[in-house]
Amino acid sequence: MGKADGFLKYNRELPQARDPKERINDSNEIYTAFPEEKTKQQAARCMDCGVPFCHSGCPLGNLIPDFNDAVYDGEWDRAAQILYSTNNFPEFTGRICPAPCESSCVLAINKPAVAIEHIEKAIAEKSFELGLVKPQPPKHRTGKKVAVIGSGPAGLAAAAQLNQAGHEVHVYDKDDKAGGLLRYGIPDFKLEKWTIDRRLDILKAEGIRFHLGVEIGTDTTIKKLHRKYDAVLVAIGSTKPRLLDIPGNDLKGIHFAMEYLTLHNRRVANEEIPAEIDLHAQDKHVLVIGGGDTGSDCVGTANRHFARSISQLQYRTMPSDTRAPHNPWPEWPMTYSSSSSHDEGCERSWGWLTKEFVGDENGHVTGLKVVELEWKSSREYDEKAGSERILPCDLALIAIGYERPMHDDFQASFDFEFDSRGNFKLQDWQTNIPGIFSAGDACRGQSLVVWAISDGREAARAMDIYLMGASELPSKELSQLVLGS
Repeated sequence: MGKADGFLKYNRELPQARDPKERINDSNEIYTAFPEEKTKQQAARCMDCGVPFCHSGCPLGNLIPDFNDAVYDGEWDRAAQILYSTNNFPEFTGRICPAPCESSCVLAINKPAVAIEHIEKAIAEKSFELGLVKPQPPKHRTGKKVAVIGSGPAGLAAAAQLNQAGHEVHVYDKDDKAGGLLRYGIPDFKLEKWTIDRRLDILKAEGIRFHLGVEIGTDTTIKKLHRKYDAVLVAIGSTKPRLLDIPGNDLKGIHFAMEYLTLHNRRVANEEIPAEIDLHAQDKHVLVIGGGDTGSDCVGTANRHFARSISQLQYRTMPSDTRAPHNPWPEWPMTYSSSSSHDEGCERSWGWLTKEFVGDENGHVTGLKVVELEWKSSREYDEKAGSERILPCDLALIAIGYERPMHDDFQASFDFEFDSRGNFKLQDWQTNIPGIFSAGDACRGQSLVVWAISDGREAARAMDIYLMGASELPSKELSQLVLGS
């Protein structure tokens, strides 16, 4: 333990965000530089507690007290070794993870949690700065060939692990650039895309081959890949959006959130976007329906489009600032929170039910009819009499989640089994088709990037065992046993 009284001496401190009026004029990351000495102070706040609940709070099982101690001592190479032993891509999670580890930090019982996410990002960036991150091709090849379908965080993590095990890894993706959700679903102001390209350069130099612009069902089939490769991983995410099933949902100007975000990311990347499919919020009344991270990203993007007004609707009541008795530490806190996007400008409304979209004679949306709710329990509500109103709306963005993976073309090749939610049903990460595995949202349902990386790593180990009979790839449990406090 670096500093026994660090948690008493130092307060939680994070990098400052740029002024909202300034940052909405660009798509760069919003946070300013943070002095290294202050990062060491934040690491010193870690109590090195006897039972590190942050381990269980982190889906990857990151060895948080260990790398905090190394950062406090200025031993960046040791910190990097510890962090990369459990996390392939801390440069991503250190920027976009909601940090469930911080919610389960013991210090968070009665004080602000240790700034774990920031420390993780600092280790990742210092690793690149010091040249600690470099291509490390495997010394020996097994002669086995593996296909990974999908280049999002689950697919990339699995590919990296399988390649280190010595297998020849081929990654397929329907888009013309790799990265999946990281590239096309997360705005640059949260994750600039040079961070993805930097990592892809490492993976390519280590021997992973990418086949981009290849769509299953059009350019090839999973049956062909199954015949060609010794094992196949399906990591296609969960991208079938949930419909808002109300009258008028077919009017022009109503779009799914990911469609809007993807087009904006392509615009930032200077890609040419056909006028007939382009979406822009300038001078429009934007309604974002849904209160999660995707909805927040739509708010931030609409601010950068200089929308006339931005409103975000949620049908639940406004959360409390404090934990409810049934939501104790170390659970994820179901409390009020806001994002940097909300700080830039947004009217947030809770407890409203969407009833109907209304439009003009040209079939374009002009408003959304809503009614206020009076909740009687967590599942029952009444519509408040006389509260019905129409909100102005030129552009509606639906951000209410995803139903399941887009696996129709996969089902055309094999009779896959799915769970009750339509996700791939697995046993030891393998589908009911021998040699075909799955990881990430495709089998878990929509979740966090950190869970996708964890799933990709665990699925890679299962595939290695399938191919070789045993595996030297680490598992989360083994990593904690060997390196943990």
